[in-house]
Amino acid sequence: MPQTLSNLLIWLNFFRLNDYSIQLVFFLISINLQISVAFLASAMFSDVKTATVVAYIYVFGTGLLGIFLFQFFLEDPHFPRGWIIAMELYPGFSLYRGLYELSQSAFAADYRGVNGMRWRDFGDGMKEVTCIMLIEWLLLLVSAFYIDQITYSSKHPLFFFLQSPSKNKQHHYSSNKQISKFVVEMEKPDVCQEREKVEQYLLESTGNCAVLCNNLKKVYSGKDGNPQKLAVRGLSLALPQGECFGMLGPNGAGKTSFINMMTGIIKPSSGSAFVQGLDILTDMDRIYTTIGVCPQHDLLWDKLSGREHLLFYGRLKNLKGSVLTQAVEESLRSVNLFHGGNGDKQVRRYSGGMKRRLSVAISLIGNPKVVYMDEPSTGLDPASRKSLWDVVKRAKRKGAIILTTHSMEEAEVLCDRLGIFVNGSLQCIGNPKELKGRYGGSYVLTMTTSKEHEQEVEELVHRISKNAKKIYRTSGTQKFELPKKETKIAEVFQAVEKAKKMFPVVAWGLADTTLEDVFVKVAQTS
Repeated sequence: MPQTLSNLLIWLNFFRLNDYSIQLVFFLISINLQISVAFLASAMFSDVKTATVVAYIYVFGTGLLGIFLFQFFLEDPHFPRGWIIAMELYPGFSLYRGLYELSQSAFAADYRGVNGMRWRDFGDGMKEVTCIMLIEWLLLLVSAFYIDQITYSSKHPLFFFLQSPSKNKQHHYSSNKQISKFVVEMEKPDVCQEREKVEQYLLESTGNCAVLCNNLKKVYSGKDGNPQKLAVRGLSLALPQGECFGMLGPNGAGKTSFINMMTGIIKPSSGSAFVQGLDILTDMDRIYTTIGVCPQHDLLWDKLSGREHLLFYGRLKNLKGSVLTQAVEESLRSVNLFHGGNGDKQVRRYSGGMKRRLSVAISLIGNPKVVYMDEPSTGLDPASRKSLWDVVKRAKRKGAIILTTHSMEEAEVLCDRLGIFVNGSLQCIGNPKELKGRYGGSYVLTMTTSKEHEQEVEELVHRISKNAKKIYRTSGTQKFELPKKETKIAEVFQAVEKAKKMFPVVAWGLADTTLEDVFVKVAQTS
């Protein structure tokens, strides 16, 4: 029977003749060193494509330089040993030196018919490179942690020696209050009231709110001669526990940028924000344990099953044993992925809707105190959407939810309060009934007749209300806005009945203002 490739590799002299424990120690240290290098690189690079290119250059470049350059220095007895040690400080060369020593020992042992490298004859070169790799492993690991803290958590470079920033919060709040007074934009009364509420919370205690944002801004720098892009303009928002807040707005309004700032993906340009009393600028590592996120685009691994995804994220939320197993089962059931073996299928076999439901389940596992959902129902069929709404309703009893959506029906069903964003700023805020009453103080009368009777319909409507406004007209169908203050529903019915006797009316209808009408009106006038 032909040997498999793995058997052939195991029986190579390199692995067979050298002491197994020496190989175990060497490869264990080298693997952890490479992981530390990866951590350091992830802290230094913010762009995935750039990091990928540099990683390929590092791996393949090191191999080529080791074979065609470093090996000649090792074999040259006149080359200074001090320079060899200096070159081994580069992790790629230290790994190459260790492999070189092991291969030379195996070659010599095979040639002489003896054993390869053993602990009793551990060579100077192998001791040297093992010590270098061990020290570098620890130093790079600490360096990666340090750079990550000062770069992405925005901590002071001397944060090890400074007291916790939470002790200086009162000063931080008062300074933010002074900054928030200099808001240039003219804001509407409801938005100003929300800003005043935020300032009051800052003076009292941020722990009273699940989410508190004070004059939060994000500006993207311009590239290729383009001007700067103001994605979020001085947002102030107070979100208590048990509330679902809906963020509505056209594409590019700044909703996703806001969520990215609150979850630590990008840093705000100015302003401050707190989650459960923790500052997103300094306490992001603690905030991660209290939040859940359903991103706009699914971040899943094709080769893992739905159950494995939930097990992984459940462990990140510190769930263990039977509690973890139960949480995974409940999550799969809540999003209809439990039956039919769907939970154990690889994600690459999921439909788009199933992936979306899994993302929602991931965001809710571990009962997070704050959940961010960026268009969670995108791509779902009506039955799955209704089931998802029930899941969100149950989840908001245990914490706060910030939801972005383009579905006005979803916003009305789920959200206790709504905020409409246009060009990065909050234009209005309130519950759905308040917004419809504030921005939709009119009825919409629709009437369809033949084209020759359009003028008669218009005259009829103006007799009902002098300030009626035509908002739509095509092929005999006309829509009018009738101010509620000067319109009585009974008069509309009487007028339509009279019109039917004068000319044929194909169809007509009277509707109250919808949330969609409010959204369109605010978006167009802002």
